[in-house]
Amino acid sequence: MPKDETKSGLSETPMGERKPKAEGVPKTERKPRPGQPAQAEGAPKPEGKAAKEGSPARPPAAPRERKEAGRREAAAEAPALVRTAPVRLRERYRTEAVPRLRERFRYRNVMEVPRLEKVVINMRVGDATTDTRFVDKAVEELTHIAGQRPAVARARVSIAAFKLRRGMPIGAHVTLRGDRMYEFVDKLFSVALPRIKDFKGISERQFDGRGNLNIGVREQLIFPEIDYDEVEKIRGMDITLVTTARTDEEARELLRLLGLPLREAAPEAAAARR
Repeated sequence: MPKDETKSGLSETPMGERKPKAEGVPKTERKPRPGQPAQAEGAPKPEGKAAKEGSPARPPAAPRERKEAGRREAAAEAPALVRTAPVRLRERYRTEAVPRLRERFRYRNVMEVPRLEKVVINMRVGDATTDTRFVDKAVEELTHIAGQRPAVARARVSIAAFKLRRGMPIGAHVTLRGDRMYEFVDKLFSVALPRIKDFKGISERQFDGRGNLNIGVREQLIFPEIDYDEVEKIRGMDITLVTTARTDEEARELLRLLGLPLREAAPEAAAARR
């Protein structure tokens, strides 16, 4: 019996050879959807939104042009910015602190008058070695306090005694400048520090000798943004006020005019300073 036909009635082809395609068979054409214009033969296919809307295709724009076009569209869609009132502490510095500092220290130029440069807040999270969720909670609380999302600090070396590995998150820190800095300092001097139990003022020993003030806070509950019921653990933080003053005396007078509650010095220490 000849084996040129299989059971299904199809002829077998030798292995390695392709079956030739049937010639003269027209390709199936897609019918246009209702409401979409028919596409002419040989015309380029539309791309992107042009294919959906039926409009003629346009050449793709360069990456830089697309980026600038996106910025223009975002600026056009964004609501108009509303001018807010100036920061209270900044205006106090310009109207009250600068004239008094120039009168006392005899500055010839306004640019010589010391000013606040930045504020650095650092929060340590030692128990993050056991559970990294504590770092997320510290970042959330520090964001509410500072009004700016902090950066996560990671370990630089591994210490086996503390179960610490290199690259493990161990804290959070944030640097404030400009209006956010003045708003935070105003809140710190007027609201947060007076809420400390048995607070008697900032000691003069907390100046580092270069015109900068270091303040240690034992608990974050002194800030009004922190809800007592949502706090998992009491955490402290270090706050550093960096100024352009050359001496501690200039920095002390600057911060005192801005509202810093200073502790009264002993009579002999005050006389020696004079």
